[in-house]
Amino acid sequence: MFGDYLRAAVGFVPTATILAIMPVGLVAATVLGGLATLFAVFGVRTIVRQGTRFEITKSALRGSGLRRTSIAWRELDGMTLVYYSTRRDRRDGWMQLELRSGWKKVCLDSRIEGFADLVSKSASAAEVRGLTLNAATLANLAALGVSLHTEPGARDAAGAPA
Repeated sequence: MFGDYLRAAVGFVPTATILAIMPVGLVAATVLGGLATLFAVFGVRTIVRQGTRFEITKSALRGSGLRRTSIAWRELDGMTLVYYSTRRDRRDGWMQLELRSGWKKVCLDSRIEGFADLVSKSASAAEVRGLTLNAATLANLAALGVSLHTEPGARDAAGAPA
């Protein structure tokens, strides 16, 4: 999380300082104000992420702390696992798991402790629920060593081709 705090500060402090101490025109003030707001929101989101703890139980994924949420495994209706590469050769990057249940959505990235266990439990719940996962999710599950039984030509939770 230190890196995210650093990025938020490196973006917010200079833009806010320029706005506070230098007279700038309307266009520059709008651009700098927008950037300062963007970095401030990123910093607040980082605080919320750090202040939220997730627990995997038999019945649900529960978030407590600054962001309280819960996704019951028996109500899971969507799961995607995406890999974001930071290099063209795809050797470096991170994964993000998105779980959906009705209007609830939880996104967690692979930097959290126990991510592989969470992905495995989520994939098992998706399989029990009969959800069809997209090809990218299946490939990313395989990269983590998680395999599921899927049928070619099946459709995902929204009814779109997998």
